[in-house]
Amino acid sequence: MQLIEQIAAHAASSPTRAALIGVEENTSYAQLAQTIDSLAGTLQQLGIAVLGLYADNGPQWLLLDLACQKAGVTLVPLPGFFTPQQLEHTIRTSGMQALLTDDCERFTPLSVVGEARGDLAGLTLIETPGTERVALPAETAKITFTSGSTGTPRGVCLANETQYTTAAALAERLNELDCARHLCLLPLATLLENVAGAYTCWLLGGTVIAPPLAKLGFHGSSQLDAAQLCRCIDEYQPDSLILLPQILKLLVAQVHLGQWRAPASLRFIAVGGGKVSAKLLLQARALGLPVFEGYGLSECGSVVALNLPGADCPGAAGRPLPHCEIRIRDGEVQVRGPRYLGYLGDSGTVNGTASDMDGDWLATGDLGAIDNDGFLHITGRKKNLLISAFGRNISPEWIESEILLDQQVLQCVVIGDARPHCCALIFPHPGVADAQVDDWLNTVNQRLPDYAQVRNWSRLPAPLTFADRLLTANGRPRRDAIANQYAESIETLYGESHAFL
Repeated sequence: MQLIEQIAAHAASSPTRAALIGVEENTSYAQLAQTIDSLAGTLQQLGIAVLGLYADNGPQWLLLDLACQKAGVTLVPLPGFFTPQQLEHTIRTSGMQALLTDDCERFTPLSVVGEARGDLAGLTLIETPGTERVALPAETAKITFTSGSTGTPRGVCLANETQYTTAAALAERLNELDCARHLCLLPLATLLENVAGAYTCWLLGGTVIAPPLAKLGFHGSSQLDAAQLCRCIDEYQPDSLILLPQILKLLVAQVHLGQWRAPASLRFIAVGGGKVSAKLLLQARALGLPVFEGYGLSECGSVVALNLPGADCPGAAGRPLPHCEIRIRDGEVQVRGPRYLGYLGDSGTVNGTASDMDGDWLATGDLGAIDNDGFLHITGRKKNLLISAFGRNISPEWIESEILLDQQVLQCVVIGDARPHCCALIFPHPGVADAQVDDWLNTVNQRLPDYAQVRNWSRLPAPLTFADRLLTANGRPRRDAIANQYAESIETLYGESHAFL
């Protein structure tokens, strides 16, 4: 049964059951179904085919998401971490006719944005006259944007069916856990929270809780007040959560320091978006946090593998969900099952590209293995791509190229895989003082989104060379060798940084 139909079924059988909770809102399933119908009718009257959505977490965000599905409108969630340049790029390439937002000032400077034309569900509706209609793959219902491995975000075109199938597979696996209340901690523009969080909860007839990000303790895209987050969890007493690795680390620290105790209501906590160490998982469980690692990607509609109570291997990404298959070819993880319709802007691209598809199999770019018990283990990335502890995909070459624009910097290697933020190892021109490098990095950071900014750096004692096997023959850094040789310096960089505490 499709999501909208399932919500209608819940509305018929349990009309007064709570479906969606905000700071002040408490929406029953009957009210949810009625509101979806009303908003969908308004969207159809407006004649909008592609709609952008840039707003804080809250019931309005989810109501509009569901209304777009009902009305057949393509929704383009705009992540809060996007720079003005990334927002403008997204608006142009998606061909959206309008956008809804709770932050009009963010869009005022953009050339593609026009006048406000009213409001809908408490958000301002703004025209985008600077865009032209774009030919999207058939059945595109949502375009979910990643941070992109460079400064240009990549849009993944998804059908409703792909998202529903993923949510249904998760609901099948989670049904016995009796998780009735899910608290949305991640930004709702994140596909993982959309599909694995809200959709899965509604399929199970549960209650989705969506407070604003500030109430959860988030400031910007990477700053988090752990104490405030703990207070919010205590207030809402959820059964389930979805966390990124860095958030899990902060919660574990709060418990370990005696500043918080996980509520007994928690039955299942999924953690994904980046590699999680088995040690951290086991430590979290010992402290009362029922944490289980999963693995997925936007191109497959989110989660494809998940650990569960009774089917668990700490350190592994889990077993495949019932809607897909996973295999390893030449060391690379490949997935067969529901998948994306194409990337936005790839002319004529439908169902992937020649480079990432092998028949029905999607090449993920991740390296891994499957053990004798069927658990998937992720061992690394096929390409040089950092995945931060907050789940951001970052190309180190992109940041390095910005830093190397200054003649004061002779060599630079950016690090940050599975870390809360980026740092750098730098070899400056002889005679350049640390303060000069600091000033330059501050200048560079102003041009970068916050998830790609370099928060700390260390001076290399000597230049990297081919002779010491730290550079390739064509002068590119051998990242693993550099990380091994300067492991102590790297740990010091992160040990001294308290930007996320």
